[in-house]
This record gives sequence, C-alpha cells and structure tokens, in this order.
Amino acid sequence: MTIHLRSSAVRALIALIFVLALGALFNAEGAFFKWDTHRDMLRHISVFGILACGLTLVIITAGIDLSVGSLLGFTAVLFALLSLRLELSAWLAVPACLAAGALCGCVSGGLIAKFRIQPFIATLAMMVFARGMAKSISGGQKITTAILRPDGTYHYADVPGVFAFLNSKILGQNIAVVTLIFLLCILVCWIILSRLRWGRYIYAVGGNEEAARLSGVPVAATKILAYGLSGFFCAVAGLCQAAQELQGDPETGISYELTAIAIVVIGGTNLMGGRGGIGLTFIGAMTIGYLEKILSINAVGEAGRLMLTGAIIVGAVLFQKYRK
Repeated sequence: MTIHLRSSAVRALIALIFVLALGALFNAEGAFFKWDTHRDMLRHISVFGILACGLTLVIITAGIDLSVGSLLGFTAVLFALLSLRLELSAWLAVPACLAAGALCGCVSGGLIAKFRIQPFIATLAMMVFARGMAKSISGGQKITTAILRPDGTYHYADVPGVFAFLNSKILGQNIAVVTLIFLLCILVCWIILSRLRWGRYIYAVGGNEEAARLSGVPVAATKILAYGLSGFFCAVAGLCQAAQELQGDPETGISYELTAIAIVVIGGTNLMGGRGGIGLTFIGAMTIGYLEKILSINAVGEAGRLMLTGAIIVGAVLFQKYRK
C-alpha cells in the first residue's frame, strides 16, 4: 500500500475519489447526480484548466508563472477590442491574441533565462505589466457590444460568430465547446511532454539544470519555450473568457493564478521541478472543479471556498515535503 501511495497518480486519484464521495454524501437533494451539474462544473473549470496546462510546463522546469491571470485579462480585452470594436475577422483577431500571449510569455522566459531574474520576480512584474496593458488598451472600461454614439445614445453591435461558437454547447447541449478546448490543450501538452524532444528537455532542466546544461540541453531556449507556451495557453483561456462574458473586462482573471497553481499542485506535479505530468493536472482540475461545485450547490460562500482552496495548496505542498 505504501508503495502505491508513492505514485503521484494514485494519490491524486484518491483525492478525487474522496471529493466525489463528499459530493455523493452532500448531494444537495440529488443535484449532484444530475448531468447538468457535471456539465456546468466542466465548463467552469475549463478556463482554469487551460491556464494550468501552461503552468504545468513551467513548474516542471522548476519555475513559476504568477502572470497567468493578468495575461488572461489582457488577451480577453484585446480579443474584445479587435472583434467587437474594430470588427476584425476571427481569422485575424484570434492569431493576434495568441501571438500576443505567447510573446508576453517569451518575455518572462527571456528575463528568467537570459538575465537570471528569479521566476517569482519576473512573472510578478509581468503580472503587473499585463494588467496595466489591459487597462491601457481598454481605457479602464469594459469592452462590450454597447458602442457609445456621438449623440450620447448606445448602438448594440452584433455578437461575432466566434464568440457565439466558443460560448456554445454541442452534442445536445451536453458538452460546452470550452470544455473540448480544454481537452485539446491537455492533448497538446501530453504530446509535447511525452512525444517530443523538447518535452524531455523540460524535464531535464527541472530535474537538474546544471546537469542538463553539461549534457547539451539548450537550457535558456527550453525555459523560454515553457514560458512562451504558458503565455499561449493564457491567451487561449482569455479568448474563452471573453466569449463566455461577451465582453473584455480589464479586471477579469484576478486571482486566477491561485486556482491554476492549486490544480497543478493537487494533481501531484512537484513544485521543485523535474517531476509531474499533464495527466496529473487533469485529475487536479477535476478535484478542484468538483470541490468548488459541491461547495456551491451546498450554498457555501465564496469566502469559504477561497479559504479552503488556500488551505488545500498548503496541505499539498506539505505532503510533498513529507514524502521526501
């Protein structure tokens, strides 16, 4: 039994089963057993899960990215600005937002890899900078379909098709498109980590950076790639967030990094780097998603949910240290 508990996947599954058992016990008069509850949980956790995909790559390199929430907010505002106000085609707006997110991530990675700035400091600076960019390009206001005319009245623009698509449900309204995007991001990360040379580089850099350097691994390029991909996934999440809210809010995404980090840590990816996987992050997303949903259907307030999430992060980190 002890040997099995040494497996991160087993421990993550035990945590998920425990949370599901709580849901079955405190089922809010049967609400937990309805498919709508599970569908809505998947839709809610998908944006956080997409952020956690990028964070998983960064944390395996022994880094951290505190800017994911702000980059989500920046790209959501940029997407709304390009689509709702400038009325650009989705074929131009989507790639532009994805490139902007990836570029911001590469800047963080470059500061860390080339200038030896601590990941905490570099991404903290990017967190503040990206929030500032979101407020700057939006003028501090939400970008919605309501457009102010010179005479003081409002004109309501049509919702772009890409917004409607990202906010839709398929298969008889049973699966949200954003959930499928989350699963696609999981698949992309799995391919990177399991099938590509750069995935092995990411593990090598996180396991022992100096040994990786002496073995010929391009350490700086690997770190820039990991943070660039994190920024890319932030942009994907930003597009989904803007479509779900039908607006670009410069304040959106605040504290999202807390939930995304919790998903990665609870899944079992080691904060010290070198160990972990995207499958564990998926289990962590399900655990956090179900935990929040169970608290929600049982009318536990937001304050209680936030405090519980913080306590779970501390518990997961202490458990990792105990295992050593």
